[in-house]
Amino acid sequence: MDEKYDVVVVGGGAAGLSAAVALTRSRRSVLVVDSGEPRNASAGHVHNYLARENTPPAELLAIGRDELAGYGGEVVRQTVTSVSRAEEEFTVSLADGRRVRARRVLVASGLADELPEVAGLAQRWGRDVLHCPYCHGWEARDQAIGVLSTGPMTVHQALMWRQLTDDVVVFRHTYGDFDEAQLRARGIRIVDGLVAAVETESGQLTGVRLESGEVVAREALVVAPRFTARADFLAPLGIEPAPVEVDGFVVGTAVPAQPTGTTSVPGLWVAGNVTDMHAQVVVAAVAGLKTGAAINGELVMEEAEAAARLAQEPFSHEMEREVARRVNAHQHEASPFDQSSWEERYRSRPEIWSGRPNEQLVTEATGLEPGHALDAGCGEGGDAIWLAQRGWQVTAVDFSVTAVERGRAQAEKLGVAERISWVVADLAEWVPAAKFDLATSHFLHVPPTARKAAFERLADAVSPGGTLLVVGHDLTDPHASRPHLADMVFTAEEVAKTLDSSWASVVTELRERTAAGADGAEMAARDTVLVARKG
Repeated sequence: MDEKYDVVVVGGGAAGLSAAVALTRSRRSVLVVDSGEPRNASAGHVHNYLARENTPPAELLAIGRDELAGYGGEVVRQTVTSVSRAEEEFTVSLADGRRVRARRVLVASGLADELPEVAGLAQRWGRDVLHCPYCHGWEARDQAIGVLSTGPMTVHQALMWRQLTDDVVVFRHTYGDFDEAQLRARGIRIVDGLVAAVETESGQLTGVRLESGEVVAREALVVAPRFTARADFLAPLGIEPAPVEVDGFVVGTAVPAQPTGTTSVPGLWVAGNVTDMHAQVVVAAVAGLKTGAAINGELVMEEAEAAARLAQEPFSHEMEREVARRVNAHQHEASPFDQSSWEERYRSRPEIWSGRPNEQLVTEATGLEPGHALDAGCGEGGDAIWLAQRGWQVTAVDFSVTAVERGRAQAEKLGVAERISWVVADLAEWVPAAKFDLATSHFLHVPPTARKAAFERLADAVSPGGTLLVVGHDLTDPHASRPHLADMVFTAEEVAKTLDSSWASVVTELRERTAAGADGAEMAARDTVLVARKG
């Protein structure tokens, strides 16, 4: 992770990811901190989300994370312990001891469902112990439904579910102060007594057991949880979730905010269930988009005002540098390409890359006689494994321990482990101990100083008659429009200028290829490619 971001988003659900995508598309540096405990984890599918109907919740979030990564945003799997503010800057503290700074913080941490104390409810939650008819009603249509009365929404819930089935029973349980007339008019039966447990058989709910021992056969049970905002970490800012009441009955808590998402603390915003307990997934996503756009608008005006103030003062080169620093701070303070950031990126997901070899490597290496190859910046090992499968002895180097271990495991699985030597090292400092018939590096986008050192060592490692292949995202490629890449992008011509007279041929080209975008659709990608043969 980087030291400072334009925006740190707490919570990687629909609201948080939607806001983060909107912000990164506006070239803001964004870090999403997500605990990995989505409220709807137990649900089978997301509903009422246009064009994403029946998508499993985990799949929807994975798609969102991929879209965010496509624009340069970062996600870290961690828990926020506190958020503090000093001198117009926030400090976000994480459970592992790390801290990051931010110009703005968006809290989209959602809420927790506190279920009534009835044995078996928690284990069935989201499957056949339900709450929202819009989320689960169609799937439970025509079933025998029970409604557990625990508050003033009992009649409303029962009538909503009666729309979906003609077999509804209300269990009076702990709250009996409701009007029975409408229920009886709709053929809804009322059962007195406290509920002790739910009965199951073969992994399915089969009934509701009262304290008296009577069991009422039911296929699903509707409950009204207490909705508790996940926002304890905001205490250092003086923010506490406020109780939400219905007819004088507290049904949950929420962080108070204006419709735009602003809170009483300047620069602190909220979106989604943490402030709106009734927001379904699509509503939370919309709220995240609106709030993300509002945050970007506020930052735009802040930068413009800072530039205008400085422009009114006597001009100096020092002042010019200060204007550039303030207006473009996010491009210089945050870079998602250092060793710790890549390590966290690999750890936060089961895999990053497809496992397929890079297209330019296949093009250039297919006609070469197998020998010894160096894969610099090997990632999860797709190129190294491809070379090994074609008879090459490969040294694969990357500074991410997680990436190297994944490559090693895949090589063993595919039976080429003996052909690959794996090395964990920073290419800016690592010096190869041997010469290679092929040295290849794909998309080594690191700061200029580190890149120059790495490419010099890469070129020096090529044996006489060997091949050097360096590939990067071209300046006109969509990847190059990501935040923080201005100093990271290079051209093949730039690399060629570092080569000495020992090279018999040096070819620099711009090549187009077809790649998969963040949404899975095909997109045109452009690579800057250097292919050099040593004399």
